[in-house]
Amino acid sequence: MTEFKGSVVPLITPFKNGQIDEAALEKLIERQLEAGSHALSVGGTTGEPGTLSVEERKYLIERAVRLIRGRVPLLAGTGTLRLDETLEITRFAQQVGAQGALVITPYYLKPNQEGLYRFFGAVAAAVPEFPIVLYNIPGRTGVEIQVETVVRLRRAFKNIVGLKHSSKDVEYVSELLRQVGRDFQVFCGLEALTFPMMCVGAVGTIAATANWLPKETAQMCQLLLEGRHREALELHYYGLEANSAVFWDTNPIPLKTVLAWMGLCEKEWREPLGPSTPEVEARLRKMAESYGLIEGRQGRETLPDPTGKQYV
Repeated sequence: MTEFKGSVVPLITPFKNGQIDEAALEKLIERQLEAGSHALSVGGTTGEPGTLSVEERKYLIERAVRLIRGRVPLLAGTGTLRLDETLEITRFAQQVGAQGALVITPYYLKPNQEGLYRFFGAVAAAVPEFPIVLYNIPGRTGVEIQVETVVRLRRAFKNIVGLKHSSKDVEYVSELLRQVGRDFQVFCGLEALTFPMMCVGAVGTIAATANWLPKETAQMCQLLLEGRHREALELHYYGLEANSAVFWDTNPIPLKTVLAWMGLCEKEWREPLGPSTPEVEARLRKMAESYGLIEGRQGRETLPDPTGKQYV
């Protein structure tokens, strides 16, 4: 089974005239690969999956597989509110060549822990040779996957290989790894907490900020994986404003706004998401200029890169 680690970038889903924009998707993927991202993901929260039909989600996964061409692993977001749809998308992702599935906690219903165990267990049993990463994001789903539930699932289904943790509760990561085993692949899902979570045993991040700063995010993860914490800490602080800016409005509105200014996609999302306020856009423009993402005032101080390149 594929082992995921490092910066697994949750790509936006680019739209043009209401449809998935394959040309923009290709540009976004190539930019990530050139920057050294360790893996890519489509169909997660940043990709607006709740506004996509099942067929659109399958189309997005298939196109991403074809455009990546095996150069890095693809972790496909396949979870939905319904078990039958989740099974359909997950099986499809395996069939077309994705290397794993990211399966979110069913949202809105607030299932109990036994319901979560049965839901995730059914998905894992349907694709026994396909890696499954659980997606714990209580702020959006209204329920947390308790550590004990993850332990049960890991013991019963060996293809449940990891968990994306989108919560400020870093203690959860330590307790999870203590109980389930340090070989379990935990990923940070809150951008600004990548450094501390990786310090206690997470193997990477699924950080929306990498849509803007792919090289810096990948390099920070690589340094942490190599135990070079002091150098990684500089990148942690370097990226803090960009991490914050992702959430100046509902994700992915800020991401798409700046990426559109960069010429990488249209400034378009699906309703009920809407455009940001002029005040937020002004803050985003200053942030983007400061990181050198768009033309404007001088960028931030250049940081040394141990690979011999330079961060700007």
